[in-house]
Amino acid sequence: MPHLTTPPGATAAASTGAGRLGLGVPGYAHPLLAPVEWAELTRPGTPLHWAVLNVAQGPGGRPDPHCSQAAARLRTAGGDSRLLGHLAMRDGTRSFGELVSDAHRFRDWYGVGGFYLADAPAGKAELDAVRRVTETLRSLGDGMRIVLGCGTHPHEGYAETADQLVTFSGAWADYRWSQVAEWTADHPAELFCHLVHGVPRTHLEEAVRIARWQGAGTLWFTDRRGAGDRDPWASMPGYWDEIVSRIGTGVLE
Repeated sequence: MPHLTTPPGATAAASTGAGRLGLGVPGYAHPLLAPVEWAELTRPGTPLHWAVLNVAQGPGGRPDPHCSQAAARLRTAGGDSRLLGHLAMRDGTRSFGELVSDAHRFRDWYGVGGFYLADAPAGKAELDAVRRVTETLRSLGDGMRIVLGCGTHPHEGYAETADQLVTFSGAWADYRWSQVAEWTADHPAELFCHLVHGVPRTHLEEAVRIARWQGAGTLWFTDRRGAGDRDPWASMPGYWDEIVSRIGTGVLE
């Protein structure tokens, strides 16, 4: 069993099934290359919290009809807030103007209901700059969902800047021995997301248990591995049906 720091109340939540887990898809390949993957997200009963549209590390240079069709189907299936535009923060090196410009294109071209800020900073020094970006993004429409893709536990102040924080993004070998920051115990599971690649089918149940014990409300597990230029998030996991069934029905024990 992994060495975990368990937030108070996590045991009770896991045993009662309170706070259903859901899926957050960090970015499938282009809909033309991954039509099955995008279609599966609209299957009735899929416990999808959000999926990220990433055309070319952003919205691309012009509207893409294939992305427009995929976006429209996803919105029809579950509402605007399920579709997030990919904004590349590059650890805070992207300018405020570039990010806001990309956000406007995503909103105008694809009708996204929020944004996934990839490679978001996690330090206290960058907090004010990140807050400025997220507050501006929220002003683009009612109910804009903001997910910060820090990939690690950021400074606690980030909990007030977004709807959700990605506090783990990486390989299963690291995840199974990971720990959570103590400050996360003061916040609901809905604030946290874990993205893990290279999870074997035989360890899927264990991975779900870890997410529960660590207080994550959204997850994405895949058996795909990132090696070289390969993107582990580009296609659905080989155990897609199993994870949809497990998460969707709240099977935990």
